[in-house]
Amino acid sequence: MTDVTEFAPGLLIRGTLAPQKLADYKLIAFDMDSTLITIECIDEIADATGKKAEVAAITEATMRGEITDFKDSLRQRVGKLVGVTEADMARVVAERLKLSPGAENLVRTAQAAGLKVLLVSGGFTYFAEHVRGLLGIDFVRANVLEIQDGALTGGLVEQPWGDICDGAEKRRTLLEVASLLGIRPGQCIAVGDGSNDIPMMQAAGLSVAYHAKPRVRAEAKVSITEGGLDRLLEILR
Repeated sequence: MTDVTEFAPGLLIRGTLAPQKLADYKLIAFDMDSTLITIECIDEIADATGKKAEVAAITEATMRGEITDFKDSLRQRVGKLVGVTEADMARVVAERLKLSPGAENLVRTAQAAGLKVLLVSGGFTYFAEHVRGLLGIDFVRANVLEIQDGALTGGLVEQPWGDICDGAEKRRTLLEVASLLGIRPGQCIAVGDGSNDIPMMQAAGLSVAYHAKPRVRAEAKVSITEGGLDRLLEILR
């Protein structure tokens, strides 16, 4: 295992040099829940049906890597959301969805340096599109909750690429967008916090763990353990 160096308090690097030039990268990909935003949306929607604790326990075990089949885990959790209304989800957006500290600064600085921004989430388009609007994100891939008569059915809508954006799909999306942009995977940055972010982090030139689970930190070239997302700008200048 490569030695970890403390570049600054709460900012660790492993197997990479610092500082680096932000403009040497061309794409930055973010996980959404607990990375670009402070909440796990599915846990907060579950609150509307009184099942937050039940759903959150599955989310936590999945992010730690104890439940290894993300697709199965997500189907289980979404199945508990039957009857949640669009109004309930709108309330989560209005009252609970907050950008992570430093998210806006990091995204704006990356955009100013010429990078495209990808949000790739095991969460849901309902929330991802809201975040896209807040930050002017270029590309979004997430799961689509099935809604009938204004309420969730407990199912997901099939999309052209599949029905669930899991770790393998996150990696494939990162590589697909890189290919569309005509850049190498080595020119990509991937930022995440959970086990399902590891495949895209392994594919990218620079992997960043943000207040992440131990298993994710062990894979990342940069780990932010204190402060906001824009601590990355201490490494990428």
